[in-house]
Amino acid sequence: MEKTQEILLIKYGEIALRGGNRRIYENMLLDAIRKNLNRAGAEGFSMYREQGRFVVEGQGLSALLPHITCIFGITSVCRGIRLSERSLDAIHACALEYTQNHLSDSTTFKVTTKRADKNFPKPSNEISADLGAHLLTHIPTLKVKLENPDFNLIVEIRNSIYIYSQTTEVQGPGGLPPGSAGKGVLLLSGGIDSPVAGYLAAKRGIGITAIYFHSPPYTSERAKDKVLDIAKQLAHHTGKIKLLVVNFTEIQLYLTDKTPSAKITLLLKRTMLKMADMTAQNEKALALITGDAVGQVASQTLHSLHAMTGATNMPIIRPLATYDKKDIVSLAQKIGTFDISIRPFDDCCTLFLPKNPETKPKLSIIQNIERKMDDLEQMLATALLQAEIYEF
Repeated sequence: MEKTQEILLIKYGEIALRGGNRRIYENMLLDAIRKNLNRAGAEGFSMYREQGRFVVEGQGLSALLPHITCIFGITSVCRGIRLSERSLDAIHACALEYTQNHLSDSTTFKVTTKRADKNFPKPSNEISADLGAHLLTHIPTLKVKLENPDFNLIVEIRNSIYIYSQTTEVQGPGGLPPGSAGKGVLLLSGGIDSPVAGYLAAKRGIGITAIYFHSPPYTSERAKDKVLDIAKQLAHHTGKIKLLVVNFTEIQLYLTDKTPSAKITLLLKRTMLKMADMTAQNEKALALITGDAVGQVASQTLHSLHAMTGATNMPIIRPLATYDKKDIVSLAQKIGTFDISIRPFDDCCTLFLPKNPETKPKLSIIQNIERKMDDLEQMLATALLQAEIYEF
């Protein structure tokens, strides 16, 4: 067999459409890959650009896959081989041995050629036809099937030539590289929804700073630990997360004392948005992110969401706004936060829920209540200054 090198071929999607900014996004994605591999203790690997691809070479490539396929911006990673010679004869020889080694019980096949280098002799369809005939000559049990074959042999002709199959291709999450769209502040609770909202926002390139409101002794240290574990898990996908843990007890009691019971949930959430807004200004973030889903609970009716939005001039991103709970749970399970979120330790909002929360609040009434709270702004500033800070 011609000399080959085992490789991981990394594909990305939207970055390719970024025009003059493409190189900036590629560099951010390369940095994210290197950080993940270094964090995993990977050694002895090298990585370089190809035409519309990244290539990783080294030992133990299978062990590297989980640390790459979780990164936003990557659409898939293929384990294959790089040919040392650029010729049709080399393609035929290497593709035959590769097919024999990876065919397993497959009986139907096709060949797909992607010729990015247009100077290479013969067009893609002729290369595929010739290579298919060569494989049939040497493996007579094979049968050609162009739609949904058992084995799709893929040849990519770029600066080098790469061979792999669909059976070795692992899907990535897609989206944009971490932090490429700017920074947002995530209101993170210990529930199911907000971690998923943070994940989806990060998928669009938003770097995450999270804020959690802790109310001891009404919420236990285990509730706080749950949120810390959620943030750690999210960091596997987002690259990194800064988490602020704010002592909310005094503020929560103050609001409860001065607010009619039916309106307390809305006032609490508006106050949290105000503190998230203050955090965003400190962090130079450009948006707030919440786990609101329209109509899921009383504080998430359209009337309530409208009344909450007036608490800040900062854009509020609600990735889950139109999601069903079933879809949210499914995503939480996929990203590894669900089992943490369902630990039986309540957050501050859950413990202070009224029996009959208002579902159609009037913004003017809410604002009038807030105007009478002269001490509130200073309390918020003090609580933020005393926040515990964690970085994952």
